Amino acid sequence: MTILVTGATGLVGARLLPRLVEAGADCRALMRGRKKAPAGVTAVEGDLADPASLVQAVKGVSVIIHLAAVFRTPDNDLIWKSNLEGTRNLIAAAKAHAPEARFIMASTRNIYNKDRPRPGREDDAADPKMAYPASKLAAENELRKSGLSWSIQRFGFVYGDKDGHLESLPKHAINAKWHPAQKMSMIHHRDIATAMKLALTGAMDRRIVNIVDEAPTSIYELVELVGETMEPSSEPLANPWYLHVDSSLARSLGFQPIVRTVYQAVQEKLM
Repeated sequence: MTILVTGATGLVGARLLPRLVEAGADCRALMRGRKKAPAGVTAVEGDLADPASLVQAVKGVSVIIHLAAVFRTPDNDLIWKSNLEGTRNLIAAAKAHAPEARFIMASTRNIYNKDRPRPGREDDAADPKMAYPASKLAAENELRKSGLSWSIQRFGFVYGDKDGHLESLPKHAINAKWHPAQKMSMIHHRDIATAMKLALTGAMDRRIVNIVDEAPTSIYELVELVGETMEPSSEPLANPWYLHVDSSLARSLGFQPIVRTVYQAVQEKLM
């Protein structure tokens, strides 16, 4: 099995690739500017913004794992160009040069509407207003109508493996004015690999699947876990399901997280 991974040096890709290699996969990494690929991975020079450069990247692959994305930048044009146009270019290359490849796309639970009445489910209507989730939803729709063999994984808040992401949460939570009681669905890098390996078998084909652990955790608790403090509050929580998604579909397809809670990650020194 030959797998092309985009976003190979990013938060998720840099931690997923070694696990795929360890599992015996023949991995290619789409790299810009002659960057070096991780050990055991073949670098393929290319850029999602340059359709011609994607031809050699996709030729001969059996799986495409599309992780590359831009977020947390004020440049909305860059977000849309990277997340939507880049995905369109990759889809076009796959259709022309690797039409039998399985195309697995990473997405986000931020797509779901803020005021939903329950945890977000994969078939919920969504109309995100921010550029990042809106561009990801648009890219999802491009993939769904592509005619390729596809699956989409909507990740919870990704953390662990010394990525620094959870450590950045306090500042983000304060800037976003999140209620301390707001619970957030989480996923450890180890279980992104668990989910990807399951998707490689075809278990998620033609499905959108929420990928999260077993215990949504409050912002207040998460801030304390990384050694920071947050002003407590007993004020009513306006949108209790805002950052919380339903994981029942993933479980029904065979997904079982290894790191079931953030507290397990702390105990086992997996942060």
